Amino acid sequence: MSSYESFLRIPEWRFMDESISAKKRSALESFAADDTLCHLVGQQMSIPAVRTWVHDHTVVLGIQDHRLPNISEATSILENAGYQSIVRNSGGLAVVLDEGVLNISMILSEQNTSIDISTGYEIMLEFVKLLFPEAEGRIQAYEIVGSYCPGSYDLSIDGLKFAGISQRRLRQGIAVQVYLCIEGSGAERAELIRELYDVGLNGQDTKFVYPTIKPEVMASLSELLNLQLTVSEVNMRVQMLLRSLSENVTTGGFHDDEIEMYEFYLKRVVERNKKMLIT
Repeated sequence: MSSYESFLRIPEWRFMDESISAKKRSALESFAADDTLCHLVGQQMSIPAVRTWVHDHTVVLGIQDHRLPNISEATSILENAGYQSIVRNSGGLAVVLDEGVLNISMILSEQNTSIDISTGYEIMLEFVKLLFPEAEGRIQAYEIVGSYCPGSYDLSIDGLKFAGISQRRLRQGIAVQVYLCIEGSGAERAELIRELYDVGLNGQDTKFVYPTIKPEVMASLSELLNLQLTVSEVNMRVQMLLRSLSENVTTGGFHDDEIEMYEFYLKRVVERNKKMLIT
């Protein structure tokens, strides 16, 4: 067992399945949910948690994306394509969410054990590897140049990116978030972000260097593994994996005594987004 797997093998996990219930809601609600879980888990008011979530036709922008010279025109292009835009509160650049993308948030506490940034990434990498045994030895983590939201923990198979990991830290809680492109075309999603940057930059020079998107370097797991994987199936795998890693898995949403905290974080996330996103 690797040292990172030891973070996964714990007595009890909390599992929140919002892979269906969140689809038609704003992705801002998911970031508020993760902030709430960070607070609860970080302060040991809750056991460590895993939350799965899916949002349809949404582009989540990074802070730098919102500073594109022509951001209004760029978000209009997204709207015309049927996508809403929000600004995320964790690191990274623009990513595409739709019904074929499963997001997994793993929330851990630093109350008793310090977890540095690289360790947080490695824990999620280990979880994804365990989730897809048919890809054993093939999943790698390094930056895929030409992908959207590039980073040192891009997850790829044969050089084609299917996932990216980010982190959010709050009140001694850590939310490690991964988006997994399960179904559909990874290249088509990348084409949407390529257009976002083409329109948003409009040939202008900027201090921040935005990625030059090459759609051909991105793919879905269904394409890479030549399997008819579905978000629903992978979501079930998540729950089964948690059960194999622990003695007990507690399921369900926020408890009545946690709702007030969630509403506080939701209000904060919504107000912050309004200030940042110019449309």
